[in-house]
Amino acid sequence: MSRSKIFLIGLVIVAVIVAGVILRRGKPEAVASEAVKSSLTVTTVQPEVRAWSERVTASGSVTAWQEAIIGAEIGGLRLADVLVNVGDKVKKGDVLARYADEMVLNGVHQQEAALDEARAKYSDADLKAQRAIKLNGSGMMSLQDMQQIVTAGKSAEAQMKTAEAKLEAEKIKMGYTRVRAIDDGVISSRTATVGAVSQTGAELFRMILRNKLEWRAELPEQQLQRVRIGQTVIFQAGSGQSVNGVVARIAPMLDAQSRNGTAYVELPADKSMRAGMFVQGEFVLGKSDALTLPQSSVIMRDGFAYVFKLGKDNRVEQAKVTTGRMRGDRVEITGGIAADALIVGLGAGFLMDGDAVRVENAKGGVAAKNNASTAVPRQE
Repeated sequence: MSRSKIFLIGLVIVAVIVAGVILRRGKPEAVASEAVKSSLTVTTVQPEVRAWSERVTASGSVTAWQEAIIGAEIGGLRLADVLVNVGDKVKKGDVLARYADEMVLNGVHQQEAALDEARAKYSDADLKAQRAIKLNGSGMMSLQDMQQIVTAGKSAEAQMKTAEAKLEAEKIKMGYTRVRAIDDGVISSRTATVGAVSQTGAELFRMILRNKLEWRAELPEQQLQRVRIGQTVIFQAGSGQSVNGVVARIAPMLDAQSRNGTAYVELPADKSMRAGMFVQGEFVLGKSDALTLPQSSVIMRDGFAYVFKLGKDNRVEQAKVTTGRMRGDRVEITGGIAADALIVGLGAGFLMDGDAVRVENAKGGVAAKNNASTAVPRQE
């Protein structure tokens, strides 16, 4: 046998030996990997029945309960002073702005003088009429002359009353030079500018009456039928705290295009709520029992919710479920599992269908605690 053949045979033998060593080394790793996989520790829970409130979620805008427009009641005068600004709280009758009143005051003085003159004329005419009446039938005055004197007295009285009315009108105009708040509230808009000469009816301010806000929630027809006046509505305020409102009114008609109706919810005084905000709220309709699991038990995959049921030989079975309401760290299960099923709690996110697991619950047994609580639903 030549040296070359002997060398080739030696190489083959060495290759076989090396391959055997590699295979032997890989086998323990695979065994170790399988051991790690089967030793994944999880906890188990059972579905728990809780009495949860039924809620309908809606969204809508926060608006003023009533927003009043305060305008100029007199025209052609210069705005001399503006005393309030946006955000200021005012009381009914507070002066918001002042017009220059020189011209109006002059008119008041003129009418006062005209009234004095009319009163003097009436006093003279009335005395003449009384004398004429006394002389009636004495032959010293004809009936026609007497009637003329009496008529002149009545005319003087009418002129005096006209002068009184004109004076009252001038005083009313004088009052219009002071722009006043029509009710308690807060100024929401200001267009009044010092020095401007406005016309009658020009908008000067807007104010939210009594500083009250309301939420106008838009709801589909089916959900609107479940809403009642007086029901509680829960909001999440900007401060992070919950704010409770009350349904005050329900619109009698639906929108012809969207088929949505509007529920008007009265809001409490809260600095985090402002007109113009678009917020979401929940109508509390009542309570019903809910089969619940911790959120850690429910896994979302490919847009669907799944849980892992513990089966024989400590192997898990993936089950598709449907979910409903959520409260805190728990979620309602509306279908897919039985009420007495044993479900993986912590560790579900690392499992696949058919994986072997090692169950290690807390002292006393998490599953035992939850199972005992199913007899009496918890109130929430």
